[in-house]
Amino acid sequence: MSPAVGAALRRFTVMAFLVGVGLLVLCLHLVLKYGFDDDALDWWSPLHGLLFMVYLVATVDLGLKDRWPLARMVVVMLAGVVPFFSFVMERKVARQVQRRSGGRGADTLTA
Repeated sequence: MSPAVGAALRRFTVMAFLVGVGLLVLCLHLVLKYGFDDDALDWWSPLHGLLFMVYLVATVDLGLKDRWPLARMVVVMLAGVVPFFSFVMERKVARQVQRRSGGRGADTLTA
């Protein structure tokens, strides 16, 4: 795996995890706000939106460096919208990128 793809994969992995956790917190916020009239997590919505935008950039970065088709990039981007699916998609993407690189992991960056 080239160093550029390995670095992009690590950034994507971190962002997929953060967006997955962030989406679960957002769901909790919606339950608290509309179910219990509690605005304790009102600050989370804009932060989650920012995290999601960074996730989109990380997905495009990895997709361009690993030469994905546009449709695949869009599907991976949409995975960040469904609770728990970003975790599933992150594992799938990591396995596929590593398989394409000859089975070496993202930490194997030496030539």
